[in-house]
Amino acid sequence: MKYGKIVAVAGIVAGFTACNNKQHKPIPAPAADAVKPVVVTPVTQYDSDDPAIWINKADSSKSLIIGTDKNTDGALYVYNLDGQIVKKIAGLKRPNNVDVAYGLLLNNQPVDIAVTTERETNKLRIYRLPEMEPVDNGGLEVFTGEKERGPMGISLYTRPTDKAIFAIVSRKSGPAQGYLWQYQLTDNGKGQVTGTVVRKFGTYSGKKEIESVAVDNELGYVYYSDEQTGVRRYHADPAKGDQELALFGSGEFKADNEGISIYKTGDSTGFILVSDQDANSFNVYRREDVKPALLAKIPVSAINSDGSDVVNVNLGPKYPQGLFVVMSTDKTFHYYDWRDIAARIK
Repeated sequence: MKYGKIVAVAGIVAGFTACNNKQHKPIPAPAADAVKPVVVTPVTQYDSDDPAIWINKADSSKSLIIGTDKNTDGALYVYNLDGQIVKKIAGLKRPNNVDVAYGLLLNNQPVDIAVTTERETNKLRIYRLPEMEPVDNGGLEVFTGEKERGPMGISLYTRPTDKAIFAIVSRKSGPAQGYLWQYQLTDNGKGQVTGTVVRKFGTYSGKKEIESVAVDNELGYVYYSDEQTGVRRYHADPAKGDQELALFGSGEFKADNEGISIYKTGDSTGFILVSDQDANSFNVYRREDVKPALLAKIPVSAINSDGSDVVNVNLGPKYPQGLFVVMSTDKTFHYYDWRDIAARIK
């Protein structure tokens, strides 16, 4: 569920180019006027890819950021708000994206969870927060029976009417229709999470892949980046049908449109931020627009980002209006004070 000590970044200097470990081509340095992060985390071992923010509702200063390190011998890294590593879940087979949700009933008790896609095993891996204890009985298989299975993107939708929680999952490749599968997550009767397929939906252009998925719980929408085509919007509730509601951002990105985050300023207002990966920037759209129009382009210091998350919760003096966390291809995650992002939105 996506809510809404300055440190030096090695190599981020004028004229610097980095070799992107995903595409093996030079990536321009951040713009001279790029927004500067408040914190940059220590490097992961292999390939930082996607973050998710967990809000500690008892004490927001103890909130956590969970980030994936994408490799055959990959891991989930857990950071505090100072960017320090507080836990590492190792031995995962290419964890790709991660998301969090609140209040899944296990043994009749509400449990917060983090869910990551484990691409090389075709599974979802699920952990209780904040302990990061597994509650998935070894993992939930996804895209069973399909030729193309490797799960990539994930977003967790909590339906407001009954608090049912769903995982919406994308994959490395798939058909022109039904590219995403949606699973309802429930207790298997033994305090472990099981998943049931409730629908297969979503148009795919075939141009590249679909990795980033984000859900707006309150408005009931799911967004996903059909790379090099645009951002597609559907109803998140499977009961409301599979009709595409909008396609936006086409032609407004240098190459790939990637990570999606939703910052909420009210019940139905706010901003949708979408990474313009090769431009080291984020395109900003209004959350309330029927067909969102480009509002701003915000350069960031993170390099070649394809994963992000944002919350609008007061997390203390560093982040009184919220936190924007962005993956950088130099194996780090950047924390931005939302006020610095908001200042660039016209």
